Amino acid sequence: MSPGQAGVVDAHHHVWDLAVRDQDWIRGDAMAPIARSFGLDDLRPEAAARGVVTTVLVQTVVGPDETPELLALADGDPLVGAVTGWADLTSPALADDLAALRDGPGGRWLRAVRHQVQHEPDPRWLARPDVVRGLATVAAAGLAYELLVLPHQLPAALDAVRAVPEGRFVLDHCAKPPVASGALEPWSRDLRALAAEPAVTCKLSGLVTEAAWATWTPADVAPFATVVLDAFGADRVMAGSDWPVCLLAASYGAVWDLARDLLAGCSPTERDAVLRATATRVYGLGGA
Repeated sequence: MSPGQAGVVDAHHHVWDLAVRDQDWIRGDAMAPIARSFGLDDLRPEAAARGVVTTVLVQTVVGPDETPELLALADGDPLVGAVTGWADLTSPALADDLAALRDGPGGRWLRAVRHQVQHEPDPRWLARPDVVRGLATVAAAGLAYELLVLPHQLPAALDAVRAVPEGRFVLDHCAKPPVASGALEPWSRDLRALAAEPAVTCKLSGLVTEAAWATWTPADVAPFATVVLDAFGADRVMAGSDWPVCLLAASYGAVWDLARDLLAGCSPTERDAVLRATATRVYGLGGA
């Protein structure tokens, strides 16, 4: 993937304005590289340099106020092709909440929702009956649900997916495997079990920030990417930058260079799937 290549989809990035809303997870000296506001104008030249023509803009805040703002951004900027927003899966009013988002300004760009399950203390949170009902409501609304989980939460994610056979699911950041330690198990076993469910796709993203930030190499990440590609197949994997979070460990360009390295053994069709076609299909980009 060289500068100027056309047609790449960045399947996962964020924006935030700290003058509008605090990001309470950005704390401490280690987070200093991202302790400022980031907007689409910051991303635009970076995306253009890497041939990224469309992106999926993903929520960062647990609460109802951010998602309408993201939808308005998408409505006014051709770089964004889809939005993953937030919704309260446990709310009895979830169906109405989703309908209100879809009917509001920019609502046509809402293609998925997610919740920061990684912060839930209950490892079985996703399999709770009230949450499963919410997942079914998301599916009925025609939206995908993004699974933002840690490795120990993968078994509950599998149970939730099986409980909502009509749903469509996207696993964010490969469930954040322990790249820094190099330990593939039990993450690999549980990820393969989830990948056996055809309704689940996976974002090849977020791996550099699970590695040793200052010293990682492509060789550290490669075994984990190999598991993902083998388990899901290229037609159910999509690449994302996780910008600007990735800046903790790598530049935007370095993330896409890593993607090129990780896909070096793939066929042209497989590379196209990971870099464009899977995300285009899952998020309905460009009318797909």
